[in-house]
Amino acid sequence: MVTTIEDLPADVLSRALRRLDGRSLAAASCATSGLRALAADPDTWRALCLAEWPALARLDRRRLLDALPPRRLFADASPFPSPDATAAPGLDLELPDRLVSAVDVYARGGGAPLLSRVVETPASSSWFLGSPFRVEAVERRKPPETEPAAPITCPADLELSWVVVDPARGRAVNVSSRRAVAVDRHWYTGETLVRFATVLGGCKFEAVVSCAELGGVAELGLAVEDADGAAVAGEGALRLLAAAMEAPRRGGEGEHEEARRRYQEFVRRKKGRKESKARREALVDLCCSAASAAVVLTLIAAVALR
Repeated sequence: MVTTIEDLPADVLSRALRRLDGRSLAAASCATSGLRALAADPDTWRALCLAEWPALARLDRRRLLDALPPRRLFADASPFPSPDATAAPGLDLELPDRLVSAVDVYARGGGAPLLSRVVETPASSSWFLGSPFRVEAVERRKPPETEPAAPITCPADLELSWVVVDPARGRAVNVSSRRAVAVDRHWYTGETLVRFATVLGGCKFEAVVSCAELGGVAELGLAVEDADGAAVAGEGALRLLAAAMEAPRRGGEGEHEEARRRYQEFVRRKKGRKESKARREALVDLCCSAASAAVVLTLIAAVALR
């Protein structure tokens, strides 16, 4: 008699499936109809999501995830969003009236997160829609709820997950590059700035972790910048997020390298546009100076020839 894995009790199989990662769980569901039924259990996917993004546990306690099926949440937040995600011409996307951010900061290599925060952002006021988009997970004047268990000795090894959830539509997107795309120092405070960025629709979503000299997280915020280096207003950022939530995802190997390459390309283009604008302004100034000089010389000549 041949014994198969499906001969195990269902509760044992369920426990085993809960120890798999998302891709392995999806692959197991394609093996047999029995495994497909067990893998479709919402509690299994909920446990997987909470293990992948611990900050979501706070959303779960607040009943903010009721409108978002766990399997859909994992499919939305795990793969990288398409960098070309934009609203189709003529398509009027419904903008979120509230955003919920689940933020987790890790040290590379896994383990418990160094910092987990949940930030609720009302997004329907005219002030929000017209102001530069920015979400603060850790404010400089307000220390984080939990400090890292140990000082951050190597900021470049930090990993960040920033899942933005639209509870009304039941969609989500992870706007972090997961690994740092750049590490530098603040010119004034001397703090180490660890940058995580994703380019969506030609704009850059950048989360910056400011690490204090003592190894703690001094500040953590998310902002959006366009190709000219200008801050994107709340309404524009909401349109980008709504399009990214609806767009297909991109998975596979090399995701982090692709995110870093797109960030560097964005920075180069911004620098090129800034230099081109400076040259145009210098040329305009030169033309204005030449025209002014010509007018002055003409007036002098007219007075001299009288």
